[in-house]
Amino acid sequence: MPIIDPFERHTDRYDQWFEANDLAFESELAAVRSLLPDGEAVEIGVGSGQFAAPLDVELGVDPSPAMLARARDRGVVPVRGVAEAMPLRSESVDAALMVTTICFVDDLDAALAEARRVLRPGGRLVIGFVDRDSPLGETYQETQDSNPFYRDATFRGVAELREALADAGFGELSAVQTLFADPTALEDPEPVESGWGNGSFVVLAATPD
Repeated sequence: MPIIDPFERHTDRYDQWFEANDLAFESELAAVRSLLPDGEAVEIGVGSGQFAAPLDVELGVDPSPAMLARARDRGVVPVRGVAEAMPLRSESVDAALMVTTICFVDDLDAALAEARRVLRPGGRLVIGFVDRDSPLGETYQETQDSNPFYRDATFRGVAELREALADAGFGELSAVQTLFADPTALEDPEPVESGWGNGSFVVLAATPD
């Protein structure tokens, strides 16, 4: 079953994180933007549209009506559905975006297969996530039981996602990273660097083979 209840009950709290941590959010946006191609796009697990709106992503899929209402207010076309079974046509978008969503999917392999299905030939899947093995990822895991959003999350590492992407038929992997310091104590936006292993927020981009 998709994780909906905390996003329905704590919609304001979800949005307030971005306001309180605006420099971290700006850093994450820059990292995602650096690998997001031009063209029609969908954000899978769009939430309240915090990423989709500034990135000009037209469509947003999410199982939470409350989140979709916020996304619609931000100019995103809302589509109710889950990552493993999206109500979208095959080969209908140039980019599929998943930001801080991969830890909430019920079936990782099915979600990646669905993303591949909706991508046009030459399209790109872009996944932004907090690396399980990073300092921030370790903190989230340590405090998981007290966080209504992450209580039932399954955090992922880069190696796991690279293997899953390859198994799903994706290749041409690119990666960038950011958030090298405590995101709650930043005085400036963090840089975006290639690769992974140092930054807590990682973006992977892959094209179907």
